[in-house]
Amino acid sequence: MIKTGLYNWHKINSANIVSYAGYLLPVYYSSIVNEHNSVRKNAGLFDVSHMGEFFITGENAERFVQLVTINDVSKLSTGKAQYTAMCDHNGGIIDDVIVYKLNKGFMMVVNSANIKKDFEWLNSNTKRGVKLDNKSDEIGLISIQGPKSRLILQKLINTDISNLLFYHFIENIEIGGHSAMLSRTGYTGELGFEIYVSLESIELLWEKLISVGKMDGLIPAGLGCRDTLRLEMNYLLYGNDINQKINPIEAGLEKFIRLNKSDFIGKDSIIDAKQNYNNVLSSFLMIEKGIPRNGFQLFCKDQSIGHVTSGTMSPTLGKGIGQCLINRDYSKIGNEIEIDIRGKLKSATIVKPPFYKTGSLLS
Repeated sequence: MIKTGLYNWHKINSANIVSYAGYLLPVYYSSIVNEHNSVRKNAGLFDVSHMGEFFITGENAERFVQLVTINDVSKLSTGKAQYTAMCDHNGGIIDDVIVYKLNKGFMMVVNSANIKKDFEWLNSNTKRGVKLDNKSDEIGLISIQGPKSRLILQKLINTDISNLLFYHFIENIEIGGHSAMLSRTGYTGELGFEIYVSLESIELLWEKLISVGKMDGLIPAGLGCRDTLRLEMNYLLYGNDINQKINPIEAGLEKFIRLNKSDFIGKDSIIDAKQNYNNVLSSFLMIEKGIPRNGFQLFCKDQSIGHVTSGTMSPTLGKGIGQCLINRDYSKIGNEIEIDIRGKLKSATIVKPPFYKTGSLLS
């Protein structure tokens, strides 16, 4: 098991540490619901150091990133980031990632479970004039999320960050006396920031944030509410909602695909998929009481029509919510379906995401 730079702090402050994608991380400190509500109302602090960071440099770096991702990185200027995905030649999603346009080259942030696979894939497709560096083991990552996150963070920064826009970042900035990269990104649907910092600085900076944020309701938060928060926003989780057997069309990621750019890996298969696909990721809301979970089967009039990919009890709505891979004939908004929850069929309805629509994301 891999320990992040904050493992010792977690061990002292949480009795609920588990293995997640090979990393030892807390499920919660106080409770999942308490931490969830704190992020929605005030702020929460997450250790997301398990994410991977690849650096792509060289004279052909942009051309290479264009080749291996479905979005158009030529539209990025320095200081901007982009959500995208990497696909195999069959259009299957290798990973969903964020690409940052640095002063020199690019940084690609990948999911922890895919670090080894992603790096091997990139290396197998690398071109002359491209250098790849995997610095995942050298970088710590803290995420501060919630409507009061900017207020708290500003106490440790001399530079005014009020004009830092969503999916923009500052490459070199001092936060509480520590050199870092500050990105206005997150996985919660609230105003939030992610801080890339050295392993030597991460625990000191974490403790400073907790100290200055305490009066504004900041609390540390674990994996549990990270999942409930992202589900309320319909954000995808690799390994549950998407994988290499699903293409971006089925995953509902069409708005991130740029078919008008030059060839990229998987392009032809994705074009074919637009014309012929049977299943699609959809969101559902439980009508009857029940908590849906990954793998639970979907039915309509006794006919199997798909399965749940992610599900939980929404702390905000007080109802079961989830995402499912469903036959597209049954995916129309308002359609009623049934979910087999531990041997009992419970009714649910297909809804338009996200479930949570009043967040501070763009504040």
